[in-house]
Amino acid sequence: MDDDAILLGVDLGGASLKAAVVDAGGRVLGTAESPVLTLRAQPGWAEQRPEDWYRALVRTIPRALAAAGVDRSRIRALSISAGAHIGVLTDGQGQPLRPAIFWSDQRAVREAEQLEQRLGNLCRRHALNRPNPTWLLPQLLWLRQHEGQIFPRLARVYLAKDWLRSRLTGDWHTDGGDAVGSLLVDWPAQDWSRALISAAGLAADQLPPITASTRVVGEITATAAEEIGLPAGTPVVCGSIDTTVESCAAGACQPGAGVVKLASAGVLYLVTAEAEVVPPISCYPHLVDGLFYAATGTNSCAAAHQWLRDLCFAGEATQSAAEAWRIMDRMAELVPAGAEELLFHPYLQGERAPLWDPRARGDFIGITLRHGRGHFVRALYEGIAYGLRHAMDAARERGFDFGSMRLIGGGSRSRLWAGILASVLDRPLVVPAFGDAAVASALLAGSGIGVFPEPARWSQVLPGPIDYFEPVPAWRAHYARRYVTWIEAGERLREVNYRLSG
Repeated sequence: MDDDAILLGVDLGGASLKAAVVDAGGRVLGTAESPVLTLRAQPGWAEQRPEDWYRALVRTIPRALAAAGVDRSRIRALSISAGAHIGVLTDGQGQPLRPAIFWSDQRAVREAEQLEQRLGNLCRRHALNRPNPTWLLPQLLWLRQHEGQIFPRLARVYLAKDWLRSRLTGDWHTDGGDAVGSLLVDWPAQDWSRALISAAGLAADQLPPITASTRVVGEITATAAEEIGLPAGTPVVCGSIDTTVESCAAGACQPGAGVVKLASAGVLYLVTAEAEVVPPISCYPHLVDGLFYAATGTNSCAAAHQWLRDLCFAGEATQSAAEAWRIMDRMAELVPAGAEELLFHPYLQGERAPLWDPRARGDFIGITLRHGRGHFVRALYEGIAYGLRHAMDAARERGFDFGSMRLIGGGSRSRLWAGILASVLDRPLVVPAFGDAAVASALLAGSGIGVFPEPARWSQVLPGPIDYFEPVPAWRAHYARRYVTWIEAGERLREVNYRLSG
């Protein structure tokens, strides 16, 4: 191991791009973050401009290096992660033809249904998953129907992390995780599925070669080096999906290990010894060869948290985002469990698991004059926890057994929210020292150049858990009762929401 090596990881999240500088021992030296705008032209839509990602990268990497206090010449390798399913369609000059449709976008409902009728069994056999609006293939079909004029100019389809990496290296690759996330792969053959590519109206040469997540696929070009402040020739490792790299950093590298993530979406995933194709639970390959993970979760988690902050705590947010979060937490701590009969359904962008309903709508119900801002924060924490419980219950009905779980994501910094979540899920939550995708991507970069162990051995060298949350006995009983009411309220409001959504 090269003890002097410094590694750089980048993660493109739902609302921001983050960079982390890590040494060869796994110690985080510095981080930085820049916001990325999400475009919402219609209800249920979510798009981002790839050019905004690169501008955020150019801003963020120098800040992370400055925060770490290290000279750029010491960076030995870089890797990038991002959310799955996000396609970037480019022309012959490499320019995006339109904004990238995000994983939370719900527009491709009809296309997913039609795809399921025509090729559902093939999707499960080849791509390990059932079509739904989250996946790239239905999104491509929607684009052909509504924006078909872009396809004659289409030269390449990238996945998000791969497009961003290509701006640094010019390389043309993806990894197995993102290939599965496209719903265009033939996983058993370790290649693209000719049938699914044909369904999308694509040619094989419009999709990148599939390679290992840990492979060095390029070097930083002279142009990119000047823009981001890293030496030309720095090796760049392929990388993978954010949840994939996070699972290893969090220590979830054995079958049965579970993780709950409070990020833009709320995600539950469980490591499995083989590909568990049990739709609508999603299935992805793990970083550790031979392992997979089953994933389920909600559409709006930290995204809903930020929405409430911007709506009700805009004044506090002008001081700093961190101070606004602290104030929200302190107010919610003064409110009893149950938020004095205030309920929240977090369906601000429709809902994925377990409803898979793009017409679902969010709500606060039970509002009275006694409710203040702290009640709304606590109700939001509880409503998101109920949503994750709802997704977990549906997964358990399909045979997935969640025991003690690791808690990661930005929401894990709230001790109140963590305690609520442990009580609603009725299981202990362990907070690992590392569960951040940017940090995990830096570790993956180290694995790729041989200065850090392979992902299966990360847990042997990284520090142990830093916090632990047991269900609060008084809350546990209360939330068990209130969860039943929350489910019933959502069901009774469904028809009203359908009428409102048109």
